[in-house]
Amino acid sequence: MISKLVMATNNANKLREAREILSPLGIEVLSQREAGADCEPDENGATFADNARIKAQAVYDIVKLPVIADDSGLCVDAMDGRPGVHSARYAPKGQECAKLLREMKDVPDGERTAAFRCTVCYIDENGEAILEGSCEGSISRSEAGENGFGYDPVFLVGDRTMAELSAEEKNRISHRGAALRELYRFLKERYGE
Repeated sequence: MISKLVMATNNANKLREAREILSPLGIEVLSQREAGADCEPDENGATFADNARIKAQAVYDIVKLPVIADDSGLCVDAMDGRPGVHSARYAPKGQECAKLLREMKDVPDGERTAAFRCTVCYIDENGEAILEGSCEGSISRSEAGENGFGYDPVFLVGDRTMAELSAEEKNRISHRGAALRELYRFLKERYGE
């Protein structure tokens, strides 16, 4: 088993989630800053997989350690899958939910379905693996909850938003959690744990 890997991010929320899910394997997850990779690759891919690969490769080229990178976003059915791969750039930081609610104000309740999708790219000296996860839900009519970030306050899973779930509940069902669990299984299989 590998002893450490680098996550191509400095986002504390993403790091916490990866550390919690991968800790049973005894893998130390470092941020790219902790590993000495000071880069901001241009995420100009057409898909989540493209962007995850761009970030993972950029950090791997610097650190030469196993690297994971993710790209994820919200895909809203009534908006033809938007904001999708552009979720992070859909609105100014902190205004994503307000813009989404404005854009969807006339969409009836039964047509507000959406999914969070996440792709993780793992790269090491043996090549790469692409792992995916998703979480199905719908878009609420107002923001609720304090525990999430991004679109979590408007993404309903059952009768609660992602931002109303505990970290443990969210890890169990989240798109990133699902993709990281796929990564967990992949690493366990690859390294014969």
